Amino acid sequence: MTDRIREFLRTRRDEGPCLVIDLSVVRDNYIAFTKAMPDSRVFYAVKANPAPEILELLNTLGSCFDCASIGEIEMALAAGATADRISFGNTIKKERDIARAYERGVRLYAVDCEAEVEKIARAAPGSKVFCRILCDGADAEWPLSRKFGCVPEMAPRVLEQAHRLGLVAHGVSFHVGSQQRNPLVWNTALASAASIFREMAERGITLSMVNLGGGFPTKYLKDIPAVQAYGRAISDSLRAHFGNRLPETIIEPGRGMVGNAGIIEAEVVLVSKKSDDPADIRWVYLDIGKFHGLAETMDEAIRYPILTERDGDEKIPCVLAGPTCDSVDVMYEKDPYWLPFSLEIGDKVLIEGTGAYTTTYSSQNFNGMSGLRQIVI
Repeated sequence: MTDRIREFLRTRRDEGPCLVIDLSVVRDNYIAFTKAMPDSRVFYAVKANPAPEILELLNTLGSCFDCASIGEIEMALAAGATADRISFGNTIKKERDIARAYERGVRLYAVDCEAEVEKIARAAPGSKVFCRILCDGADAEWPLSRKFGCVPEMAPRVLEQAHRLGLVAHGVSFHVGSQQRNPLVWNTALASAASIFREMAERGITLSMVNLGGGFPTKYLKDIPAVQAYGRAISDSLRAHFGNRLPETIIEPGRGMVGNAGIIEAEVVLVSKKSDDPADIRWVYLDIGKFHGLAETMDEAIRYPILTERDGDEKIPCVLAGPTCDSVDVMYEKDPYWLPFSLEIGDKVLIEGTGAYTTTYSSQNFNGMSGLRQIVI
């Protein structure tokens, strides 16, 4: 927790759970990415946290923006980004949204099948497209499914069709899984990308860009490699698979850009047990849960550091749950959290590493409860 967040929380009025973002941490993260991967353009994944203050800061620093919807494109433009610094990176787009993005000047689009290529050819003629290929997400704490991407063997056909329809077959993209703690997993994906480059060259089409995706982690309970380790591993793999003909590269950090910049302050609503059995585990209910920002606790995938003012006291295992009348609103039960035995109703808890994928997951009126409030300092 930064001194700025600590001072803000010391003086803030209690108005329910609140996420506090320290922009100085975002600035430091952006600089770290640009130093670790100086030859790659940064396309911030807006979906991680689209707070206007974050987008405006990153725009000032020179970042580009990876957008998942026309709404996010509008946010990036409102923050001052020019259209040539925006990628429409979702492979699932309505044709009318492609047309709206094209009208606003966006010329870079993701695809993973021929049907998507056809939509872009009709609605955004002459644009650049890159084909996303599947990765298995090994070693990622938040692995991605097969929802996005095609098998590498299919990508040349998709890109050749784009070329045939008057689009620019620009390159290849992949995503190695969110919260990826192994810098070496980019190697396999880059080997596939290089193979696609070679096959396209044999077909008379020159690709020029590799989108290295996101996956760059933030610190939760487990240690993570420094961003410099990712930069070195990726650079080594690029040289190994592309030799001296290195492609243009872009990265799409989201979690790694803003995750450690935020802390949620929440409150203990109830502490109870389900029986009088001394061995029965204690339940701790907070005023925030899966439906109000902590959706990534699904399957207990993301395990946030949790601090209390009683951390010096004896700790016991506890089930941690949210406040709603929904049985799935339980964050940690299979692997309980160790919390102070002295924890009481009304105590504050701090949930660290929550700057990414919290406000954007928060419902607005589930059970009549308002969404997660965010304050940027």
